Amino acid sequence: MTSLTSFEHLRSRLYLALALNGLIILGEFIGGILLNSIGLMSDAGHNFVDQGALFLALYAHIVTRRPASETRTFGYHRAGVIAAFLNSFILLLTALGIALFSMNRLWHPIPVDGEWIMGIAAASFAANLSIALLLQRGAKDDLNIRSAFWHMLGDAWVSLGVVLSGGAIWLTGWNILDPLVSFLVVGAILHGAWPIFKESLEVLLESTPPAISTSHVAATIEAIPGVKNVHDLHIWAVEPRLIMLTSHVMIDESRPSLDLLQLIQTRITMDFGIRHMTIQLETECCDPDDIHCDLRKLADHSHETGALAHHH
Repeated sequence: MTSLTSFEHLRSRLYLALALNGLIILGEFIGGILLNSIGLMSDAGHNFVDQGALFLALYAHIVTRRPASETRTFGYHRAGVIAAFLNSFILLLTALGIALFSMNRLWHPIPVDGEWIMGIAAASFAANLSIALLLQRGAKDDLNIRSAFWHMLGDAWVSLGVVLSGGAIWLTGWNILDPLVSFLVVGAILHGAWPIFKESLEVLLESTPPAISTSHVAATIEAIPGVKNVHDLHIWAVEPRLIMLTSHVMIDESRPSLDLLQLIQTRITMDFGIRHMTIQLETECCDPDDIHCDLRKLADHSHETGALAHHH
């Protein structure tokens, strides 16, 4: 399957997911009002947030295909990461709101119809699971789609929890189970949203990707014959699949610089999978006393600072 075909295939799945999720929200919200069920209404609220998440995912999915321009030299790769960050942040706020609302309902329980709750939530479970399966393939290597996938999968299990609570209310008459199941909603939201919030925030802060050790990269370059030291090394991700590296490398004057540059680039690509890099070769450091000129000095400085802070 070509990249373009895959893009269009995933886009059509997102459109279908939006339509299905819209029907879920309508059914659960109306059912929750008619049945006075906080469990159904919290699930509808969760789904409503997910509708926004799906819209964001679709928008970001389309925007990231735009080519780079004079003002946006990296293109729109970060659009998907920003969408994932916003989705996860809104979900965390939703979890807080549902938890507070459910706490209030625990103290003031209201009679609900368990049989109807079961029926509506079962339909929601089937639809949510279908949407999650639609997005599963695209979620493997796309943080944006993965955030939408986890939204919908979390919704499916939450809806299943509402089905079980509806059945228990129907059999026992314990209306307190209705707000209690909302805490399952909160747990499912936190489980899916927190890792995506953390990962997208790390990308936006231009942190070194978790699978790569900066000191390991520096040591690998410095192990190449002719390399004296590595400094001003920066590794970050424009988005999780596009990792960038820039560095200054001080080399022995006697080594052919072009051959050494190609050797360094090949080693970085083979060992760490980084293909986008800018390496500046130098025969002497701009400021030998600057701790940033030698990563080992920087590491020692950090260690000394930490030890001093600990001592105080």
